[in-house]
Amino acid sequence: MAQEEKEKIKEIIEEDIWGSIKEFLDLGFHYTSGDKSIHVTVGLLLLLTVAFLVTSFVLQWVRKFFTRKMETDDKLKFISIFKFIKYVVYIVVILFTMSAAGIDITILITASAALFVGLGLALQELFQDIIGGIFIIVDKSLRVGDIIEVDGKVGKVFEIKLRTTRAITRDDKIIIIPNHHFISDIVFNYTQNHKTTRESVKVGVAYGSDVQLVTSILEGLVKEQRGVLKSPKPFVIFEDFGDSALLFSLNFFISDSFSDPRTKSELRYKIDAAFRKNNVTIPFPQRDVHIFQQTPFQHSNVQPDSKE
Repeated sequence: MAQEEKEKIKEIIEEDIWGSIKEFLDLGFHYTSGDKSIHVTVGLLLLLTVAFLVTSFVLQWVRKFFTRKMETDDKLKFISIFKFIKYVVYIVVILFTMSAAGIDITILITASAALFVGLGLALQELFQDIIGGIFIIVDKSLRVGDIIEVDGKVGKVFEIKLRTTRAITRDDKIIIIPNHHFISDIVFNYTQNHKTTRESVKVGVAYGSDVQLVTSILEGLVKEQRGVLKSPKPFVIFEDFGDSALLFSLNFFISDSFSDPRTKSELRYKIDAAFRKNNVTIPFPQRDVHIFQQTPFQHSNVQPDSKE
């Protein structure tokens, strides 16, 4: 009797309860074409939901694990990369889950191949920007606060995203730079290795000027200039004998390359005033024109018409 009761209970569980559950899970859309079939059922949707929840939990744990000791800037950069990785993982989980559920995913891949090719061509530059953003964030070739020069524009980076980098120019305008430019184009980074940069102001003086006096004036002015570093020490170079002037360059180091035009402007004002005070002339280009006349110049008078 006990054995019969066990068999009846087992039969009830297998046929009634589990059978009802299987019928419920098999509810959905079924499509069959030859030896290929697609089944979108309640069970598949539940499986995808569970897979998404588990994947989200694992990804969140991985993100917290890697960012727990990072600084704020590095953490934000990692999160930007992680978002892109998360989407890729979700797609892989969906395909793997559908394959594990018995769906032949080659049908979906084959059917969407042309779509993927078209999207790939259309979004080629977008993917380049994303890959560029990943490289920038991973190898730290660009940081927030760096001063860069792109297409002749100088800007200070204030935000690095996965697709674009934003910088503010010296005239308070925002430059939005697609990240692929940092891979394919030449970009000048003024502060990549250190925060100081060497700048120069060029000036020409008339021939016959006292070059030692000129050098002394320039060195004295740059020592008193606000914002110029004492070390490394500023120096003057006698560059060349120009067509109309003796050419000098005043070289100095500053820690704020972003405000460098103001520093140069102040120095030029002071140089002009000091040269005037010491009777040092800044010449302008001059040319001597020689006219060689082979034959005497002939002038002919034209008689006016009598009718006029």
